[in-house]
Amino acid sequence: MLCLVSPSSSPTPLPPPRRSRSPADRAAPPGIAGGGNVRLSVLSVQCEARRSGARKVKSKFATAATVQEDKTMATAKGDIDHLPIYDLDPKLEKFKDHFSYRMKRFLDQKGSIEENEGSLEEFSKGYLKFGINTSEDGTVYREWAPAAQEAELIGDFNEWNGANHKMEKDKFGVWSIKIDHVKGKPAIPHNSKVKFRFLHGGVWVDRIPAWIRYATVDASKFGAPYDGVHWDPPASERYTFKHPRPSKPAAPRIYEAHVGMSGEKPALMAVMEHSYYASFGYHVTNFFAVSSRSGTPEDLKYLVDKAHSLGLRVLMDVVHSHASNNVTDGLNGYDVGQSTQESYFHTGDSGYHKLWDSRLFIYANWEVLRFLLSNLRYWLDEFMFDGFRFDGVTSMLYHHHGINVGFTGNYQEYFSLDTDVDAVVYMMLANHLMHKLLPEATVVAEDVSGMPVLCRSVDEGGVGFDYRLAMAIPDRWTDYLKNKDDSEWSMGEIAHTLTNRRYTEKCIAYAESHDQSIVGDKTIAFLLMDKEMYTGMSDLQPASPTIDRGIALQKMIHFITVALGGDGYLNFMGNEFGHPEWIDFPREGNNWSYDKCRRQWSLVDTDHLRYKYMNAFDQAMNALDERFSFLSSSKQIVSDMNDEKKVIVFERGDLVFVFNFHPKKTYEGYKVGCDLPGKYRIALDSDALVFGGHGRVGHDVDHFTSPEGIPGVPETNFNNRPNSFKVFSPPRTCVAYSRVDEEDERLQAKSETTGSRKTSPEIIDVDATPAKTSTATKEDKEATSGGKKDDSSNAPVIVQ
Repeated sequence: MLCLVSPSSSPTPLPPPRRSRSPADRAAPPGIAGGGNVRLSVLSVQCEARRSGARKVKSKFATAATVQEDKTMATAKGDIDHLPIYDLDPKLEKFKDHFSYRMKRFLDQKGSIEENEGSLEEFSKGYLKFGINTSEDGTVYREWAPAAQEAELIGDFNEWNGANHKMEKDKFGVWSIKIDHVKGKPAIPHNSKVKFRFLHGGVWVDRIPAWIRYATVDASKFGAPYDGVHWDPPASERYTFKHPRPSKPAAPRIYEAHVGMSGEKPALMAVMEHSYYASFGYHVTNFFAVSSRSGTPEDLKYLVDKAHSLGLRVLMDVVHSHASNNVTDGLNGYDVGQSTQESYFHTGDSGYHKLWDSRLFIYANWEVLRFLLSNLRYWLDEFMFDGFRFDGVTSMLYHHHGINVGFTGNYQEYFSLDTDVDAVVYMMLANHLMHKLLPEATVVAEDVSGMPVLCRSVDEGGVGFDYRLAMAIPDRWTDYLKNKDDSEWSMGEIAHTLTNRRYTEKCIAYAESHDQSIVGDKTIAFLLMDKEMYTGMSDLQPASPTIDRGIALQKMIHFITVALGGDGYLNFMGNEFGHPEWIDFPREGNNWSYDKCRRQWSLVDTDHLRYKYMNAFDQAMNALDERFSFLSSSKQIVSDMNDEKKVIVFERGDLVFVFNFHPKKTYEGYKVGCDLPGKYRIALDSDALVFGGHGRVGHDVDHFTSPEGIPGVPETNFNNRPNSFKVFSPPRTCVAYSRVDEEDERLQAKSETTGSRKTSPEIIDVDATPAKTSTATKEDKEATSGGKKDDSSNAPVIVQ
């Protein structure tokens, strides 16, 4: 997977040039997201009485503690007795023995590498030593295969006869050979096929070199095995990077995409070579090779460089949790029954993932560490990736791999004999290395268990990831859309799911990802509108109730997720405009069809189809964060979760958000609490005509605040907020309000009168034609006042 991350700051200088989700990764059960601590400034659960009778609901708060962080790494064994993580979360001190043990293991492993290899950085340059590398006077090939009794290098260059290219084995089980140049040129030509042939138990077997950088298959032959290809283009054919890496954003907005998907436009996922296409790239066969279905290594370099030129950072989906079970063309081919110490994988059942049908690495082995750490550095250095999304981290963290385990948030589930300390130490080494090589790297963990301190730095005693995916959120939305009527939606439960995360660790929120888009599941848009998406998306006819509801909730679900769900946001390609159907790669179950292996980009480009409205709103959401930076703000306050009226009100950064999930009721003069006094205006309105809404909310209305209670005494305030203002809130709409700076407005007005103003108020630039206006019926409304649109006004949404 390639994740395109939109930064909000300037690029950094270019360094000098250098030569599947499993059941284990289901979301946590309701109310569980990481062992207890919730990252909130204030969460108020004050709600109005339910229809069943009046009752007083107490307000509950979860406040983020101010913690003085100790940034000094525990480099001496004596320093591990009191790690900084204990100050962050005192409950962790109960598991001091566990943390001391794994920190000692980390320091010992790192120290051993430094003693024997020079440094961790030097150790991670394995791809310059192993595999096939060309020097000034010859070509050198090295392979770790301690179980082999004899070995040869074969290929096109010697007509597949290795008699004259026998390899030698050292005491560590590494085979090597140096082949002199022929007439000043490498004996193994660029783009020629090669294989590693070795003898074991009296039988010669051919395998693709483990460190191969390119592998291809004869597409004309069904089921043909892959061939290793020596990739060493001449200088004139090597791609040279031209653009610097963009700076790391305060809050990433990630576009999850697949490099191998065919369709009407090239799409960007599945970078590492995988022979089984239907694995979605998660059964990796060749870890250092780019997917040949999508191009060559030079093509991938161009793609990353092009993204950098557009100000986009590129993250790679890296799969170090398991490997393909394939023998002829995968790393598993090096397992010929030898002992664990001489293999990439555990032996017996512990080396096999029964749900994924794949092999499991033994992270304690020296050469496995070299292989995996070098793999990370290879993609960072050679292809200029800006970081990684680690797939299947839950499977790595525990010996049970999360299979048939329901995590409840009890710390004992995370720090016990079930924890795979070898894997944890590997991830600590990996994160330490990546952030040392590239301080601005972004590294995301796909973990459903919610292991505490997974996203705290290694220096503090954590595992070192920057973010974890908030995997409970998409499962909550899927549950609601599949199993609950709109009237059964709980505002408190929605807000709790979106905010239930550890306050000292950052999360990437998402409403849906590739998991919800593949065969066997449905995207949010398809769950909402289903078969009517085939007939009811034309803007030339009135929207049916299903389409009207679907587009409205598509916008609301994604907006509340990005605004309240985490410290970053992720979207899978096509879901921004409500792509119908699912993704299905060619496989035996669909008769090897490519029919659903696509994204239909023409849908959003066709002017008379309603997909443009959802796409326009997605653009506006991103523009809103670009302007107000609410995603990176630690100020997050939920002040109203009204289950009867189906309303959620919260503040994030400088914005006030009002979500009305009620299917019918319009609220005129709905009172919302806020922090700062002054004048508020609409910053983004999902009901705007340009977003396929009904245009019921006026954008030319100023909302003035009123003080509430005694300043500094929350219990006397309105919903614990010191100020309030009133709004007009139609059903199934969401509106963000921003506070107007009076001084800026005065200066702006003055510049307009003098004619010196150069630009008009910033209008979100979206490509969508407004639909016809439809207003709410009289019986849908509850009287008062507060921002109803004047029918004569048809102003576009304005951000200012």
